[in-house]
Amino acid sequence: MFRAFTTIATMLTLTGTAMHSDEINVYSYRQPELIKPLFDAFSKETGIDINIAFLKKGLVEKLLAEGDRSPADLVVTVDISRLNSVVEAGVTQSVSSEIMNKNIPSKFRDPDGHWFGLTSRARIIYASKERVLDGEVTTYEDLASSKWSGRICTRAGTNSYNLALTSSMIAHHGKVEAKKWLHGLKDNLARKPSGNDRAQVKAIWSGECDISIGNTYYMKKLLSNKDQRAWAESVRIIFPKFENGGTHVNLSGIALTKAAPNKENAIKLMEWLTGEDAQEIYAEKNGEYPLRPGSNPSELVSSWGKLTPDTIPLITLAKLRPDSLRITEEVGFDE
Repeated sequence: MFRAFTTIATMLTLTGTAMHSDEINVYSYRQPELIKPLFDAFSKETGIDINIAFLKKGLVEKLLAEGDRSPADLVVTVDISRLNSVVEAGVTQSVSSEIMNKNIPSKFRDPDGHWFGLTSRARIIYASKERVLDGEVTTYEDLASSKWSGRICTRAGTNSYNLALTSSMIAHHGKVEAKKWLHGLKDNLARKPSGNDRAQVKAIWSGECDISIGNTYYMKKLLSNKDQRAWAESVRIIFPKFENGGTHVNLSGIALTKAAPNKENAIKLMEWLTGEDAQEIYAEKNGEYPLRPGSNPSELVSSWGKLTPDTIPLITLAKLRPDSLRITEEVGFDE
């Protein structure tokens, strides 16, 4: 059975009962509707209850404050830098699992087993069907070209998704060239960075800009909302690549906490989530890509085109995050 816990009183109760052998406690940055179907299926299959606290911020700080008394067994989150920050805080432990090592490619898991990816998403370009020709933009580097002056919309450069993209640019070209690219991209903005990825697509629909940077799964969100479907229908997805690489991807992932009072059950859930059925259910529900080789994206996601992921290990991007934040602020990208 899936159960949510959010109040301090309930958290304290869980701390005192976390050793029950038939449960797992999860701290999550992912929204309830995205993971509840999976957790319900796991509980039905195994008889293990899952208690979950949905957090908007402060996950690392919470685990540090709780220390060895933490009721949390697992952390579920998005973005490689967030996963890595949990590891660097020293609140996770390594997992050695032949099942997960087989199901999740090495570039999508921590070399020391502290985190494992579950699904991936691509950071792509949404382009106006009316004002952008096929083949007019093919690379991330091209976004700094003057031909796009006043034609690009994006969310804040300091947002974790854009910082990961800038980290990729650093990994491919170095900090100096990445900073030049950010300058060029800023010069091409139609407006000050604001809003989420869906807001950028709305701006294309309304004529404020012609292209935007966004994650693939937002297309599913737009199409699923009757008030936003017109925004989605005004654009097409383009999978840009780095000049010497592929399309930038990020992920959602999971980590076992250092305290983990229900460690055995938690590892069972981790392994189950990397299995074929769970991978396809999770990816289809979220409009993302499964990471398990042989598992297929949904029909909708497949219809957007072929994804050729970049080959730079995500852990490399996580370690470059401080550099990407620094140059983004030096450029004054969000000003």
